[in-house]
Amino acid sequence: MKVILSEVSPRDGLQPIAGFVPTETKIALVRALHAAGITRMEVGSFVSPRAIPQMADTADVLQVAKQLEGLECTVLVPNRRGFDTAIAAGADRLGLFMSVTESHNKANLNRTRMESFTDLAAIVRDAPKGVKIRFNLSCTFHCPFEGVVPETEAMEWVERVQELNDEMEISLCDTTGNASPHQVGKLMRHSITHWGDRFAYHGHDTYGLGLANMVAAWDAGCRVFDAGSGGIGGCPYAPGATGNTAMEDAVWMFNRMGVETGIHWGKLIEAADMAAQIPGALPGGRVRGVPAARAAA
Repeated sequence: MKVILSEVSPRDGLQPIAGFVPTETKIALVRALHAAGITRMEVGSFVSPRAIPQMADTADVLQVAKQLEGLECTVLVPNRRGFDTAIAAGADRLGLFMSVTESHNKANLNRTRMESFTDLAAIVRDAPKGVKIRFNLSCTFHCPFEGVVPETEAMEWVERVQELNDEMEISLCDTTGNASPHQVGKLMRHSITHWGDRFAYHGHDTYGLGLANMVAAWDAGCRVFDAGSGGIGGCPYAPGATGNTAMEDAVWMFNRMGVETGIHWGKLIEAADMAAQIPGALPGGRVRGVPAARAAA
């Protein structure tokens, strides 16, 4: 058995930090994560620098990341302008995103859901052949403004998105970290049963449910997961949401489950320490603090 782990700390991990993280620091983190065996990575996002100033140097980070052997570089793209920039910069995968809930979509993107969906649907249609796409559905399970997302509402948006392209990867995202394993397992199983094994899971560990939700998604058939080394991260437009499920916690768990990750443990701990020590970052996760786990590195 094998799992695909996509690293998100260079993007999701750094975007909430108030002070600008130097480009050289971001590049050093990307290099360290690649050295640990990471083969998929969100290196940034082409969003308005006024909205998310931390991502203003994404093109520079991407240019270096693209030179690293075997690394698939993803950038987030919220609209047509971001799409054009990402294509010109040579991103390997476009991470489109919108929210399942109206309130979060307006807070995050200043658009209604249908306005975002219409724009992103055109991007899916117009993307050059060979460019990989992932469609991220934020707040699939819980919204910071509307609470628990009704199952029928989430399923309606998953169905609407999957109709755009039958090969496109779709990520069900627990943006607030407040999904329950039952929720995650049920929606993931429904999605895979009806529309195939092209679904990914993105979760946060705000309430300590990050790994439990990963296992629920795994048991439902999901094989692609996002995680962030050092457990850093959060969404500036999801009040109270904290870091990503730590990559090192996920790797330790999957190793204990007998699932192949392809990650070098010692180098991952080094990279996770680097991420956690970035000024302004709020680290999370548990494994880095376990003496036996550190000794294993």
